Amino acid sequence: MATEENSALTGLVKGRVQGVCFRIETQRQAAALGVSGWVRNTPDGDVEVLIAGPDAVLQPMLRWLREGPEMAQVTALELRECECPQLQDFQILY
Repeated sequence: MATEENSALTGLVKGRVQGVCFRIETQRQAAALGVSGWVRNTPDGDVEVLIAGPDAVLQPMLRWLREGPEMAQVTALELRECECPQLQDFQILY
């Protein structure tokens, strides 16, 4: 039985995404979906993410990132493919 290969995407979530629980809610969503990676705030007010996993879990994660938590206002999601890291969970980086 073939296993689905993992993919990874990294980049920025822009808009009102700091001070609205974006990082913790992203971590919760990723854990619920089985996505690995990390999330962190950037100095200029964006949120940077790296998400990794099979396409079946990345697609719902992408949909969630386009909306974010209730208080967020996502104006842009700018992601690109990257090398898939060997991560076991989803972390908040500081």
